[in-house]
Amino acid sequence: MQGKGVIKFFAILLAVVCLYQLSFTWVAHKVENDAEVYSKGNPEKKAAYLDSVSTLPVYPVFGHTYQYCVDRELALGLDLKGGMNVTMQISLRELVTKLSNNNADVAFNQALSNAQARSVTEQKDYITLFVDEYEKLAPNNKLAAIFANSNNQDKLKYNSSNSEVEAYLKDQASTAVQQSYTVLHTRIDQFGVTQPNIQLQKSTNRILIELPGVKEPERVRKLLSGSAKLEFYQTYDNTEVYSLLNNINGLLAAKAKAAAPKKDTVKADTAKAKLAGTAKPTTAKDSAASLLSKLKNTAAGKDSAGLNKAQIAAQNPLFAVMSPVTYQGQDGQQQLSPGPIVGYSAVKDTAKVNSYLRSADIKSVIPQNMKFLWSVKPIKSTKVFELYAIKLAGAENGPVLSGDVINDARSDVDQQKGGFEVTMYMNSQGAQKWKTITAEASASAQKRAIAIVLDDNVYSAPNVQNEISGGVSSISGNFTQEDTKDLANVLKAGRLPAPARIIGEAVVGPSLGQEAINAGLLSCVLGLVVILIFMIAYYKRAGTVAVIAVLINVFFLMGVLVSIRAVLTLPGIAGIILILGVAVDANVLVYERVREELALGKSIRIAVADGFKHALPSILDANISTFLTGVILFLFGSGPIQGFATTLMIGIITTLFCSLLISRLIFEYMLEKGWDITFSRPWSSHTFKNANYAFVKNRFKFYAFSGIFILAGLVSMVTRGFNYGVDFGGGHTYIIKFDHPVTTEQIHESIDGVIGHGAEVKTYGTDNKMSINTNYLINDNSPNADDKVEAALIKALAANPATKIEKSQILSHQKVEATIANEVKASAKWTIILAIIVISAYILIRFRKWQFSLGAMVATAHDSLLVLSFFSLFKDILPFSLDIDQAFVAALLTVIGYSINDTVVVFDRIREFLVHEKNTDPKEVINHAINNTLSRTIITAFTVILILVILFAFGGDVIKGFSFALLIGVIFGTYSSICVASPVIIDFGKKDLK
Repeated sequence: MQGKGVIKFFAILLAVVCLYQLSFTWVAHKVENDAEVYSKGNPEKKAAYLDSVSTLPVYPVFGHTYQYCVDRELALGLDLKGGMNVTMQISLRELVTKLSNNNADVAFNQALSNAQARSVTEQKDYITLFVDEYEKLAPNNKLAAIFANSNNQDKLKYNSSNSEVEAYLKDQASTAVQQSYTVLHTRIDQFGVTQPNIQLQKSTNRILIELPGVKEPERVRKLLSGSAKLEFYQTYDNTEVYSLLNNINGLLAAKAKAAAPKKDTVKADTAKAKLAGTAKPTTAKDSAASLLSKLKNTAAGKDSAGLNKAQIAAQNPLFAVMSPVTYQGQDGQQQLSPGPIVGYSAVKDTAKVNSYLRSADIKSVIPQNMKFLWSVKPIKSTKVFELYAIKLAGAENGPVLSGDVINDARSDVDQQKGGFEVTMYMNSQGAQKWKTITAEASASAQKRAIAIVLDDNVYSAPNVQNEISGGVSSISGNFTQEDTKDLANVLKAGRLPAPARIIGEAVVGPSLGQEAINAGLLSCVLGLVVILIFMIAYYKRAGTVAVIAVLINVFFLMGVLVSIRAVLTLPGIAGIILILGVAVDANVLVYERVREELALGKSIRIAVADGFKHALPSILDANISTFLTGVILFLFGSGPIQGFATTLMIGIITTLFCSLLISRLIFEYMLEKGWDITFSRPWSSHTFKNANYAFVKNRFKFYAFSGIFILAGLVSMVTRGFNYGVDFGGGHTYIIKFDHPVTTEQIHESIDGVIGHGAEVKTYGTDNKMSINTNYLINDNSPNADDKVEAALIKALAANPATKIEKSQILSHQKVEATIANEVKASAKWTIILAIIVISAYILIRFRKWQFSLGAMVATAHDSLLVLSFFSLFKDILPFSLDIDQAFVAALLTVIGYSINDTVVVFDRIREFLVHEKNTDPKEVINHAINNTLSRTIITAFTVILILVILFAFGGDVIKGFSFALLIGVIFGTYSSICVASPVIIDFGKKDLK
C-alpha cells in the first residue's frame, strides 16, 4: 500500500482536531453541571452562575472562557433542545407599492394582485411576475412613469425601459431583504440565545430563524414582527450626566438604608469594618471613582459580577451594577471620559439598571428631555453593554431626524485614513435638517455625537467634526467591512419599509426535546451495537476491523460536524444511523471481494490487496451517487432537512476515508505481524455461494407486481390522497400531553364544534399524547392570531374534564401558511425529479451506455412511486402517522440514493462480466452478475434494515414516520436493484449489449 505515512499523518491530525473540537462540548457541559449543583434546581441561580463565569477561563489548557466553549460546542436543533423556529416572509408587494409612492394606477395595482396570486404556485420571483403581469395589462405603458422620481434619478430616468425598471426593482428588493435580515439579526441578538441559527433565502425572500431554548414565543412574535424604527438623536456628554447619576446613586442608597431594618444595618457596618484595607468613602463621587479603578478593565472583558459588591452595594446601589466611564489622568486619578457613553454594565445587570432608572421616584429627577438607551451589541468579546445619554428634541421629545430621509447608504473605503466607512445620502428635506443638526453638534469645543438608534437601541454614535451640507455624510471609526455593511443596511431600514411577517413557526417544548434526545441516543447506541455484533459474527476477525473502522468513522463524523458548527437534529441523528449502514456496506463490498479472491486460491496478502482494488469502483460509484442526493437535499431543503443532508454528505466522506484507508492500514498492520485473518465463519462462508436464481427470466412477473402495486397507489392518490403534514398542507399543529389517556373521539367531540370539523387528531406515541392539526384561522394575519387559535383550542378541550389541559401541557406548536405549504410541495416535487435526473446522468457518464442510465432512472422512479403508493394505500390503516412532509421527502431522496447505491454495484459487476464474457448471451451475463452480487446486496440490506427497525422502534415518535419511510424504501430499493433495474437493460439494449 502506497502513501501509508501520509495516511497515518492525516489520520492522526484529523483525530487531534476532532478531539479538540469535541472537547468544547465536554467542558461546557461540565460547567453547566457545576451550575446545576450550585443552583440546586433554581433556574435563576443557575443562570446567574453561568453568567458570572461566562468570561472566566474554564478550559485551563488553552485559557478559553465558558462563552468561547459554548459558542463551539455541539449545537442541538429545536427538536432536541426545545425552542422556537420562525419563517419570516419579506413583503415585496408592499415594497413595490412604497417605491411607486402608492400610485393609484388601476393596471399597476391589478398587476400587484395578479403577481401575488401567481407567486403561490409558480417558482418565480415576485418582481418578475409583477412586470410580466403589468405588461399584459398595459402593453403600451412604461413602468418608468410610475417609479422614476427625484429621489432615484441617478438610477432611473423617465424614459427608462421596462427591463431597466425591472432591474432597479430587483436591486431594491434584494437590498430590502438584506436589510430586513440585518434588522432581524440585530433584534435576535437581544434575546441572548445560545447559538441562534438565522438563514437568508434570497430566492424566496424568506428568513429562517431558529432560537434554541427560547421560552417566550409571544415576545419573539412581537419583537420580530414590528416595523423597523430608525431615528437620529442628539446626545448629552458624560461630564454633563455624571452628577445626575451620582445623585440617583445617592437617592437609591438613602432609600435602601431607610427600608433596611436596624439589625441589618449593624451587620452591614460590622461587615464593612472587617474588610481589610477598606477606607470609609468620603463622597459618592470618590466611592464611584474607587469602584471604577477596580473596573477599569471591564470594557476589555471583565464581568461586573466579579466585583466584591459587599463593599459598594450599600452606599452605591447604581454604581454596583453600572460602572461610570472614566480614564486614568496624568495624576493617576480617575477622570470622566468625554462622549455620549455614561456607563458600562454586564448583560445580567442591565435589567437592574433599567429598574432603577424607570422607578417613579428616580424618573422624577431625570430631565424630561433625557433618556437612557443601551448599545445594540455588547463590547466585542465581552458581555458588557454601553449606556448612552440621549437628548430628546422638540415639543414631543422625539428624535431630531427620522430614518425615512435617507436615500441610500453603502459601505466604502476611507481614501484618506484607510479602513472602512459608511457613506450616507439624504434627500433634500433631510439634507437641510442635517446641515442644521451637524452645525450645532460641531460648534461646541467638545465635538458632540449624533446617535443612530434602531428600535430604541444605539447602533452607533459618531462624533460630528464639521457642519455637513449637501446631505452626503461619511461615518468612520474602527470598523470592519462587515460592520460597515451592517450599519449601511440599518441606515436604509427607515427608507424602504418592506414588512417581514411570520408565515410559519414551530414551538418545541424542552420536555419533548429531552424525550427526542433520549430516543435518538438510544437508537444510535443500539444501532451501533447491533451492527458491530453482526459484523463480528459474520466476518469473524475481519469483522473486528470493520468495527474499529466504523467507530473511528463515527468519531470523525461528530468531530467534523462540531468543527463546521453544524446543528444536530433528530433527522441528523437518523443520518448518523444511516451512515453506519453505508459504512458497513463499504466494508461488506471489500470483504465479499476478498472472499472471492481467496476462493481463487490467492494468498491472504494478495487477496486483501485485490479485494480493495476491485471493490473500489463500486464503492466510489455507490457513494458518489448517494452524495449527489445529499447535495440536492442540502440545496433545496431547509432546517432539519439540511441538517440531515449535511450529516449524510460528511458521513460519506468519512466513510470512504475509514473504509478504504483506515481499514487497509489495519489489515497491513495485521499482515506485517503475521496475524491470522479470517473473513468468514463456517456457517457464513457459503452464504449465497453459487446462487443461480432466474431473476432475468422472471422479470415480467416482477414488472407485473410493481405495475399493479403502483396502479393501485395512483388510484388511491387520486381518490384518497395523502395525510399531509403541516408543512405541506398548511395550518396549526399542536403536540399536547394530557393528564390521562384520551381517545381521538373524545378530542373530536370537544373541538369539532369550536375550531371546525376539518381538524386531524392522531395519537403521538402514547395514549396520553396527541397531535392536533387544524387550519382554524390560518388566513388570519393579525399579530394575535396564534394566541386566538391556542386560546380557542384550550377552551374547547376544557369543555370535557377528560381532555382539559393547561397551557404548559402544549409541548410544541407549528404553524405554516398555505402559501409556504404550496411552495414546499412544488419544491419537493422538483427536488425528487432533479435527483432522479442528476443520478441518471452520473450513471450515463460512468457506464457510457444509455441503457444503464435508463435502468437507474426506471429503478429510482419505481422506488419513489412504490413508497408514495404505500403511504397513500395504508395512510389510515397503520397505527402510526404516515404524513407527507419535508422529512418524508428527505427519506424518499435517501431511498433513491440507497437504491442507486445497490444498483450501481450490480451494474459494475455487469460491466465487468460483459468484458470477460463477450460471447455469452447478455441475459445470462446479467443474471450471473445479479447472483454474483446477491450476497453483498442481501447482507447490506439486512444490516441497514436492522438499523432502521431499531430507529423505528426506539427513535421516538418525532421521526417514526421518517424512519418507516426509510425502512420500506430500503426494502423496495433492494427489490428494484435485483428485479427491475438490471432486467430493464436487457429489454432496451439486447443488440447494443451484444
